[in-house]
Amino acid sequence: GRHTRFAQFNLGVCFQQGAGVPQDSAEAVRWIRLAADQGFAGAQHNLGVSYKKGAGVVQDPAEAMRW
Repeated sequence: GRHTRFAQFNLGVCFQQGAGVPQDSAEAVRWIRLAADQGFAGAQHNLGVSYKKGAGVVQDPAEAMRW
């Protein structure tokens, strides 16, 4: 539905922060990428920051800029 990408992003943030679920950066990126791939701007930004910092993914400045 139309709220799916927002829910995926929120779940990813929960995994990033360990809010209600165990903290898991890789799982966070998995959920955030689903939302980012659907054009959700907040998720795209968050994914870019993850690549910039190497949080849950291998640090990749070029990939960070792509998002």
